[in-house]
Amino acid sequence: MKTSKTVTVAGLLLASLLGGAAHADDMLGSYVARISDRDHQASDGYALDGAAQMVRQDRANWHKFHRRDSDDEGDAWFRTNDQRADLQRMLERPGAMSSSTKRAIVNGEPLIQVDVYENSVRVSILEN
Repeated sequence: MKTSKTVTVAGLLLASLLGGAAHADDMLGSYVARISDRDHQASDGYALDGAAQMVRQDRANWHKFHRRDSDDEGDAWFRTNDQRADLQRMLERPGAMSSSTKRAIVNGEPLIQVDVYENSVRVSILEN
């Protein structure tokens, strides 16, 4: 009985350690951006309706079109269209942005901080 309990505890500990390593999401860095009116429109002029699209457009405006707001900072992760598509997918995941953050982006021109991790991003409002 004692051996069985030891094996069970050891198995749970090993599973916990392996699970933690498999889900590690190390922070790579962050950047600050103003989501301005120009970020509310796609490159071809149509209105965007989602916060994830607007944050992605901000990065396209920074990297591709050089339409930068004075508060915008550069980043090393979203230079290409494929990387920005990955950004949008990560932004659409649960936990990337709160509902109040999404509303602030869609309905205004907030200053945001984007924390970039290996497998995810998290957006917070610095100034509404």
